[in-house]
Amino acid sequence: MTGIHREIYGQGRPLVMLHGWAMHSGIWREFARQVARHRQVICLDLPGHGRSTGLDRFDLSSIGSALFDAIPVNRFSLLGWSLGGTVALDMAARCPERVESLFLLSGNPKFVKTADWPGVRPEVLDGFVAQLSDDTKLTLQRFLGLQVQGLPESRQLLQQLRLAVHECDAPARDALQGGLQILKNSDVRKSLVGLRCPITVMQGDKDTLIPVQTGQSIKTLNSRVKLHVLANAGHVPFLSHAQQLCGIVAAAE
Repeated sequence: MTGIHREIYGQGRPLVMLHGWAMHSGIWREFARQVARHRQVICLDLPGHGRSTGLDRFDLSSIGSALFDAIPVNRFSLLGWSLGGTVALDMAARCPERVESLFLLSGNPKFVKTADWPGVRPEVLDGFVAQLSDDTKLTLQRFLGLQVQGLPESRQLLQQLRLAVHECDAPARDALQGGLQILKNSDVRKSLVGLRCPITVMQGDKDTLIPVQTGQSIKTLNSRVKLHVLANAGHVPFLSHAQQLCGIVAAAE
């Protein structure tokens, strides 16, 4: 059995939170505690990240199975950020009887840009894949910088990110490479189309990884989607716009 680290805060209707690539639950602990004023929050470290042990295969099916086994309640809402959003979408499609509602934060069902879908340029992810083999630490530093790029408070946010990330050792290289392959190759748009639970999409209008038009594109796939675009937010709105996000999550109960 895979050891998945979890942190639980508050009481009430359970909300499971899944972090992004190369991160861990400490990255948004303060945000989780704020959300926990209204409901129970269960933060999970993805396999091979933070304090969770790794998997033989780092793919969506294996990740979902490990996380489902670690969630101590039968029915819950899911909030996934970035890579965690892709994982959450896949989990909701695999076990709709367990997922009450879905929140996508700075996520995209298809991360890579194509002619018919907004996303990140393929060469950006290819660059991370190539650089990861040469210098893991430099790759992660570059990724942190990209998340706050172009924001007025970028220096302060970057410092917060670095402090939180360095609470744990960097994930193993196979988990990092596996996560990048998921971001590069996964397309869970069909999963999104088939979901029958309430779906809330939250994204920043200054996100360098998730183009702002992604939200509208997601809405065209499923009429249940409620879209919230956060003004002057980048890829880490749980640091820069925590109060606003808490209000959105509380209103969706």
